[in-house]
Amino acid sequence: MQLILCSQSESRALLLYKFGIDFIHKSVDYDEEQIATSIAKDFVYTASEGKLEAAVREFGLDVPLLCADTVIATSDGSILRKPKNVEDAKRILSIQSGSTISIISSLHYKSKTLAFSDISATHYHFDIFKNDDLEAYLVSNLWQGKAGGCMVEGFCKKYIKSVDGYESTAMGLQVEVLLPWLGK
Repeated sequence: MQLILCSQSESRALLLYKFGIDFIHKSVDYDEEQIATSIAKDFVYTASEGKLEAAVREFGLDVPLLCADTVIATSDGSILRKPKNVEDAKRILSIQSGSTISIISSLHYKSKTLAFSDISATHYHFDIFKNDDLEAYLVSNLWQGKAGGCMVEGFCKKYIKSVDGYESTAMGLQVEVLLPWLGK
C-alpha cells in the first residue's frame, strides 16, 4: 500500500524508507502562523490536522494521506519552533544546551476507510553544547527547517545524556506507533 507523505521533511521521508513504507512525497500549503496556542501538544495537533484538511482538499483520498508536525517544548513549557534565521537558531539552541527538552510530534493518517491521530513525545537531557560545535552547526545551515533547530540524529546526538522515547518521534514522525495501523 502506498501513501502520500504531505510534508517537506527529508527526515520524515528517510524514516518511511527505513521502515519500508511505500510513499509519494508531496508537500501541502498550511500556514502554521495562524495557530494561536502556546501549548506544545495543542500546537502540533492543530498543525498536523490543518495540513491533513489541506491535503484532503488538494489530493483527495484515493491514496491515503499522512501529515505530521513537530515542536520542541522546553522544561518550562515554552515552544521552540523552526528558527527564522541564524541568530534565532543560536538563541533557541542555547536554551536547549545543558537542559531537558521534549520533542513532541503529532501525526494524522487518513484513507477512505481509516482515520488515525497520535501525539507522542521523546524527552532528551543534553550536556552543555561546546561553542565551537555550535558555531560550526550554525554555519552549516542544517538547523534550517528543523523544530527548535535541533537534529538529534546529527548535531545534538553527541550531547545526549539520556533519552526517553522513540528517536523517530524526535525526527518528526512516530513510525513505530503508525506501523500497526498500516498492517505492518
